[in-house]
Amino acid sequence: MCGIVGYIGQKRAQPILLNCLSKLEYRGYDSCGIAIANSNLQIYKDIGRVKALEKTLPLVKGTVGIGHTRWATHGEPSKINAHPHSDCAGRIAVVHNGTINNFQELRERLAQEGHTFVSQTDTEILAHLIEKYLDGDFTAAVEKALGEIEGAYTMIAMMVGEPRLVAARKDSPLIVGIGDRENYFASDVPALLDYTSRVIYLEDGDIAVVTANSVAVRSNGCPIDREEHKITWSVEDAQKAGYEHFMLKEIHEQPRVIRDTLAGYISAGEPMADLAGDGGGLNSTLILACGTSYHAGLVGKYIIEKLVDVPVRAEMADEFVYSGQATAGNRAIVLTQSGETLDALKAIKKLKEEGCRVTAVTNVVGSTVTRVADRTIYLRAGPEISVAATKTYIAQLIALYWLALPYAKVDIKKLDSLVMGLRQLPGNVQQVLDNEEAVAACARQLAGYDNVFFIGKGINYPVAMEGALKLKEISYIHAEGYAAGELKHGPFALLGEKTPVVAIVTQDNTHEAVTTSIKEIKARHSPVLAIVGEGDESMAGLADMIVTVPAIDPLFSPVVNSVVVQLLAYFTAKERGCPIDFPRNLAKSVTVE
Repeated sequence: MCGIVGYIGQKRAQPILLNCLSKLEYRGYDSCGIAIANSNLQIYKDIGRVKALEKTLPLVKGTVGIGHTRWATHGEPSKINAHPHSDCAGRIAVVHNGTINNFQELRERLAQEGHTFVSQTDTEILAHLIEKYLDGDFTAAVEKALGEIEGAYTMIAMMVGEPRLVAARKDSPLIVGIGDRENYFASDVPALLDYTSRVIYLEDGDIAVVTANSVAVRSNGCPIDREEHKITWSVEDAQKAGYEHFMLKEIHEQPRVIRDTLAGYISAGEPMADLAGDGGGLNSTLILACGTSYHAGLVGKYIIEKLVDVPVRAEMADEFVYSGQATAGNRAIVLTQSGETLDALKAIKKLKEEGCRVTAVTNVVGSTVTRVADRTIYLRAGPEISVAATKTYIAQLIALYWLALPYAKVDIKKLDSLVMGLRQLPGNVQQVLDNEEAVAACARQLAGYDNVFFIGKGINYPVAMEGALKLKEISYIHAEGYAAGELKHGPFALLGEKTPVVAIVTQDNTHEAVTTSIKEIKARHSPVLAIVGEGDESMAGLADMIVTVPAIDPLFSPVVNSVVVQLLAYFTAKERGCPIDFPRNLAKSVTVE
């Protein structure tokens, strides 16, 4: 969850570390800090965002340093608990992402040996363990310290007088950036785009020793060559390009994302995944994901069942780890936009142990999931900076349509119509974006409420869940997504004038049932915002607010309806003055349990 960076080279480290950290704040932003080595170790930390730390810093010389932006696990957000952490002598500094499961036991043992701790964090023990094992060889001391750690970690360590950074990775991402007489570490690619496009993705168990002129990687005690990759994202891709927020920019990028994703699949001959097993057609399958990706997976369940007429299970990856079984045709699709979601990676490990073939759908080339899955379907969404996922979710929907279409049990005329419908989606989404002021007007009304329900039915039920998630994520309004018919089984008790309902109304076999639910809701005096297709007049005089979307094949309606609920969440949060790109307590890539 946290973001970590490191620099060693010929330039002053301070501005580089701060710039890199500012690009990683989507991974955590409750506190931050940097450490730079000169003749002594200088550590500066603060609560809150990187820009707040930057305002308080003096000019710090030194060409070797590490930095951290935090999403708190052990210990509340505070200056003391912020990273980097150091040893008793103040010579060693460490930054860390992950959780050390046996930190309490190690802390007690080190305390008995005379070590004094100042923070509540698990990370601080790493610096003290390295100090304990230091006997002239800094790298060896780091390796011995890591040998005592149980749990997940990505860490970078530095020491006064040592012209190197030592880093290690287990269950959390870390990349090495290659420069000219300078090298970098970072949790994710966007941090390095200003400096290099050459990276090495470290793998679980790797220990990397980096100087200004060299990168040496070891795995299981042996030297190993890790392939260098060229990053195709540009600096401009990771900037706001004139938009007020990254979220709005990324919502508006969705027509291009759909085009790029489809073009990539067609030109590359994808779908790559042989979900049909031995070639007998697409059998029953299992879809696993977390959060927004899980909602995409639920839409995928409807897509595959509708087109291919086979049963599909869609489950939360974190729950599957503890209770699920891979009984659905020994095939699984795992959705993870970052490719580093710990719960998804744990689910894949379980699936592989059960002999299941796994297809990963991810946005990040070289991410961990691409190395552990059997096949990978790439999204062409580009870097997504806002914590609330938008364009990666839409790209996941496109990937799921494309996975299902080759196995669709429809005649050639219908198949051609479906492919044409996919190709028209960028224009359909652009129509929604061109009508965003109508959505903003509805959002200004929603912003005054404390509780909101979203309802949908059939293939748009997951869209209602996603709409509720987006609203609660960035506007801090309590919101719940329900299947339309479920409200009367309990939640009706909460309906009234102060509880609006956002209803997704689709021109398919669910239309009559959703309309009936809306009538029942209106009888309880709840305001209703209806999202309807062009030409549908059924909500006139019934709904209090109406947003229209292009009238398209109901199978593709989740795409345009999802863009509406994204915009609704965005403009509601803006009206309420919320920090849209960096909502409280959240982080972009969830790499802890």
